[in-house]
Amino acid sequence: MSQPSILDRLAALDTNTVSDALDFLGLPGATYGLRPLWECPKIVGRASTIQLGPKTEAKPTVHLISPVIDAVTTDDRVLVIAGGKDGVSCWGDILANAATARGVRGSIIDGLSRDIEGSESVGYPVFGRGITMISARNRVVQVDSGSPVTMAGVTVHEDDYVIADRCGTVFVPAARIGEVLDLGERIAHRQDGMVAAVRAGRPVADVMHDKEFDAIHASQAH
Repeated sequence: MSQPSILDRLAALDTNTVSDALDFLGLPGATYGLRPLWECPKIVGRASTIQLGPKTEAKPTVHLISPVIDAVTTDDRVLVIAGGKDGVSCWGDILANAATARGVRGSIIDGLSRDIEGSESVGYPVFGRGITMISARNRVVQVDSGSPVTMAGVTVHEDDYVIADRCGTVFVPAARIGEVLDLGERIAHRQDGMVAAVRAGRPVADVMHDKEFDAIHASQAH
């Protein structure tokens, strides 16, 4: 039997567990405020980073994000879009349809989306700060792609790992994914045992004592 892939292993966890693993390792990556904008499924994948900024010239430009979507050639991409402007959309239903056609797994926007029903109608996951009806046209442009971006205070590089679910969005540095997954799987296993202990009648004060969590550190050291 073949071993599960990195993305399969990440998908078997949730954002809470991955956030805990990052905490244990002293790594940033967990964010606050980038939540599902419709009742969409969890997404995991590799980051395709996009930097937006205010439009400062009057001349027409290619619509933001569309060149990155057109360039997608693999089925593991999650669009990670920084630089959203207050009150202004940086995602919509035409982009959602284009991304779906290219096999993109979803979008994480540090900003707002419009036409959210359009994304929902094609089953395209969108995570972000909120929803608006105000268009990006003549207000926001794409200024870069493939370079590091800042998402809710977290620096994300091209090809970093992304997991997003109902609790929010977490980014994992590509160079650290192995140890984050190893630790996350140990945390999930121990927490499953703690839930079972509580259900079996063990006092929750004992089950959730700091020493129980310290045991995860001990297992990491061996």
